[in-house]
Amino acid sequence: MASKQAVRHKMHVKKGDTVQVITGKDKDKVGEITAVLPKKSLIIVEGVNIRTKHVKPRQEGESGQIVTSEFPIHSSNVMLYSKKEKVVSRVGYTFTDDGRKVRILKKTGEIID
Repeated sequence: MASKQAVRHKMHVKKGDTVQVITGKDKDKVGEITAVLPKKSLIIVEGVNIRTKHVKPRQEGESGQIVTSEFPIHSSNVMLYSKKEKVVSRVGYTFTDDGRKVRILKKTGEIID
């Protein structure tokens, strides 16, 4: 039985990108990506998929608390968002005049990187 290697998925988004959620309970919310988990193809978006967690007191005399935090969502559930044009778009790749490969928004032609 072969040991299963963790596969690093290629994603269309990076940390720091502004994205809009296109499906699920947080549909149409816009936020910035704060963390990327490429092995599971998950991302954490600011202000999206917020869960509450009840934390028990660890030490004597310490009180318990309710912590709210952002949980990961799948990268396929978001699209890149243009703040300038206020529109979502698929991502494309092109080369600049100096030979760098950059990401562009297909709808607006805006360079992201």
